[in-house]
Amino acid sequence: MVEEAASFVLEREDAPSVPILIAAPHGGRDYPQHVLDRMRDPDFSCIRLEDRYIDEVATEVARRTGAALLVANTPRAVIDLNRAPDDIDWSMIEGEVRSKPLQSGSRRRSQTGLGLFPRRLPRHGDIWRERLPGAEMERRIAAIHQPYHDRLARTLESIRATWGAALLLDLHSMPPLKPRHASHAPAEFVLGDRFGASCEHALAAHILQFFDQHQRPVAHNRPYSGGYVLDHHARPGAGLHGVQLEISRAAYLDARLDKPGARKGAIVRLLSDLVRSLAGEVAVMGDRSQLRHAAE
Repeated sequence: MVEEAASFVLEREDAPSVPILIAAPHGGRDYPQHVLDRMRDPDFSCIRLEDRYIDEVATEVARRTGAALLVANTPRAVIDLNRAPDDIDWSMIEGEVRSKPLQSGSRRRSQTGLGLFPRRLPRHGDIWRERLPGAEMERRIAAIHQPYHDRLARTLESIRATWGAALLLDLHSMPPLKPRHASHAPAEFVLGDRFGASCEHALAAHILQFFDQHQRPVAHNRPYSGGYVLDHHARPGAGLHGVQLEISRAAYLDARLDKPGARKGAIVRLLSDLVRSLAGEVAVMGDRSQLRHAAE
């Protein structure tokens, strides 16, 4: 089954070959003209807000492995799907709103300019020429953010019902990191599991070991531990596991970090092998869960 909406693409919701959902919430590049017209410097801001072409990586990995796939078409500049619906800088909203979303207690990324509606970029300043109308804010939450997360939740629940457990692999990309020590190569991948809260330790350990065996530098939770997607959807105790995987853009884009480069194919093959190896781990967890429930 393939579902295409204006805001996202969902593939293999009902019948994935593995108990894994691959998502790419920051890969969207479908910019409405009225959004570009409101931006001070769209060429600069769009590229820096996007997880550049990570949607293509996610799509190719899912099709090679049979994993379910959820990819945003809507750009992060329009609405950030990895932020809580109440994480809003209200000073950028113009006019009245019918009701303010209740605060969820999640981290307030809007204070840094990168909330649900990104407002400014580091060392660049404000993204927008004008404030966002309150009615348009409400429309984006109802028409884009809520449906995306509803389908993500339903897909994970469907996978768990079939396999006994499900894993969300939330794919992102990051600017190339600097080495933490002069003698060490900078991490090409950062695994985020909310410091152990979003998945069983064995899954995180499996991923770290996988990259180590392939001699690919990897970091754990620093500088990226995951965001709203993991906080909202991962419940390891209920068999719903989630990890965020950041990939250095230098690992799959060209030298300008603009277009897919020659190394993209190797990254797709590497991540496909990772998904296949994780599938076995998640399936075993699901079998154990089903046996435990049968015994109860």
